[in-house]
Amino acid sequence: MRRLERSNLWSLEEYAEIRSGFKSKVIEHKQNRQLPIGPNATIYFEDSLTIQYQIQEMLRIERIFEAKAIEEELDTYNPLIPDGSNWKATFMIEFGDETERRKALAKMRGIEDTIWMQVEGHDRIITFANEDMERTNDDKTSAVHFLRFELDEDMVAALKKEANLSAGISHAEYHHIVEVVPDKTRALLLEDLD
Repeated sequence: MRRLERSNLWSLEEYAEIRSGFKSKVIEHKQNRQLPIGPNATIYFEDSLTIQYQIQEMLRIERIFEAKAIEEELDTYNPLIPDGSNWKATFMIEFGDETERRKALAKMRGIEDTIWMQVEGHDRIITFANEDMERTNDDKTSAVHFLRFELDEDMVAALKKEANLSAGISHAEYHHIVEVVPDKTRALLLEDLD
């Protein structure tokens, strides 16, 4: 999957004109790129389009228009784009009630290291979590984590031959499994491996 360059981005003025339509396109695109695992956790699989949207929004919010600052944003976000042998994702722990969320985050320390995916007939793919910085401390875990799932050639070949894909979280305080990743999500994830 291609990394983004400055030539892939709109200027602030151009983006202001097309933002509404682009946002709608990205929201639709993301629909099948998310995988709920249990009632309070979701994996949002990233790609070039989702990351482009994040960069454009950061440039807009921060009013960034200088070349060096734009390059810094690209350097920050490009590592979140899958590079052909992996899936990269944002993992979110989601509770509507703030008090409940705080209590849950205190109990879920280390949850990011218990997230997995599995291609039928192969070992679980354990995630590489938060490679940019630590997001769990002695008191709690963060509600947002960044994940990378690295696949080997045999796993990719099995997926191309229609092997089942499952996912889960095996944390003592939050244990849920998705026995079969939905077909539309699975198809998009397979495209990320090309």
